[in-house]
Amino acid sequence: MSLLGAGILGFIAVNVAMLLAGWGVWYERKFAGRMQSRPGPTEVGPIGLLQPIADILKLMQKEDTVPRDADAGLFHLAPPLTVLVTLAVMAVTPFGPGLVVADLEVGLLFALAIGSVIVLPVWMAGWASNNKYALLGAMRSAAQGVAYEVPLLLAAAVPVIYAGSFRISDIVEAQAGYHWYVGWPPGPGLVAFCLFFLCSLAEANRIPFDIPEAESELVAGVSIEYSGMKFGLFYVAEYLHTIIASLLAALLFLGGWEGPGSDQAPWLGTVWLLAKTLGLFGFIFWARWTFMRYRSDQLMRLCWVVFVPTGLALVASSAVLVWLGVV
Repeated sequence: MSLLGAGILGFIAVNVAMLLAGWGVWYERKFAGRMQSRPGPTEVGPIGLLQPIADILKLMQKEDTVPRDADAGLFHLAPPLTVLVTLAVMAVTPFGPGLVVADLEVGLLFALAIGSVIVLPVWMAGWASNNKYALLGAMRSAAQGVAYEVPLLLAAAVPVIYAGSFRISDIVEAQAGYHWYVGWPPGPGLVAFCLFFLCSLAEANRIPFDIPEAESELVAGVSIEYSGMKFGLFYVAEYLHTIIASLLAALLFLGGWEGPGSDQAPWLGTVWLLAKTLGLFGFIFWARWTFMRYRSDQLMRLCWVVFVPTGLALVASSAVLVWLGVV
């Protein structure tokens, strides 16, 4: 792909992701409303569809406050940096056959490495705010991110072992013919998919793993001192991280753009990939409004006592299946 083509594709991908993040807020509010027997947004636009635009306009009119003793430079830098770091993952994420900005040989490794860097601006925001609630939220986020990155990488290693490549497009092509790793070979792929998805929720601070923003303990956590669009950028980054985690899960375990008719019409493959991604994205909302939040000690124990040993067992069993020629 030429430099101009990669730039155009990147521009489209970023704008589509931002739109999905914006209307993801609307969808979650409607989804939560239905689960709780209330309507959700209804006043702005048909069935409240323009509510995200109203929210953005409202946030843009809010006063931009900075705590008196805060580190102003880091305080201003943290919110946009969380969004930029999250969007950087999309540079190596394919959206269809040949539709990728940079098809790196170590694409998956790059995506996971950049995705883990989001801990740094979150910690930066907590430290710069000069607020105890924000600092505690940042410390929890750093501990949680570092801990859950280990089983996340172990789960992602399963499709890498099966496909024999770190290139995300190669992993998708290895699942051609509906040999999706979530179901074939039976066992490790399904468990690895569940583990990858759960660890992604923990990285994105989504319920039941939203310990850094536990409002009953830390008010608003890292974002407590932020107002206006800076406050909004943290939520945009959270939704973007959730969308990209869903996209990676679909690519690694659900066949990516593989689906009925995708061989004859490449554009249909992109539609299938979008449908799988949005399906997982909706499941995250269902989990948020269904399960209770873990305590901080429970969350860390779950990672080191359950998830890490499970990930190691998955890597070993996958390697054995490849050695036996099952995959």
